[in-house]
Amino acid sequence: MATITPFLWFDDQAEQAMNFYLSVFAEARVLNVNRYPAGAPLPEGTLMTASFELNGLAFVALNGGPMFSFNQAISFVINCESQQEVDDYWEKLSAEGQPGQCGWLTDRFGVPWQIAPTALGRLLSDPDPGKAARVMQAMLRMSKIDIATLERAAADA
Repeated sequence: MATITPFLWFDDQAEQAMNFYLSVFAEARVLNVNRYPAGAPLPEGTLMTASFELNGLAFVALNGGPMFSFNQAISFVINCESQQEVDDYWEKLSAEGQPGQCGWLTDRFGVPWQIAPTALGRLLSDPDPGKAARVMQAMLRMSKIDIATLERAAADA
């Protein structure tokens, strides 16, 4: 069966980004590294491509030059079971990056992420439309998602 692998194009920071992501995720490993040879577009020995795995998902990173950059049209969602997980990923990935709204952030390499507690989906899909609406309004006021605040919003009548 064919697999789908996210491919991340960096100007010249692919190795730094890969090493950063390997430090953020507990289940992470390098799969393969290829370096530019002499006469290539980047200096000899510079990382060309690297394959790595984060929590079971394979990625490929390329140092391809400044032609392309990341934007918010595509992001990576981390589904978190606890506030501790939300806080941990938020702190690590937003360091030197840019926090956004509703659980979104851009890391220091420009890659967009969503740090999403699984409780958010459960609360937003509550069969009581009033609860779901209160949760939505609470979420829209947040940068990093706070599960306790969402649960209080759902409980308020």
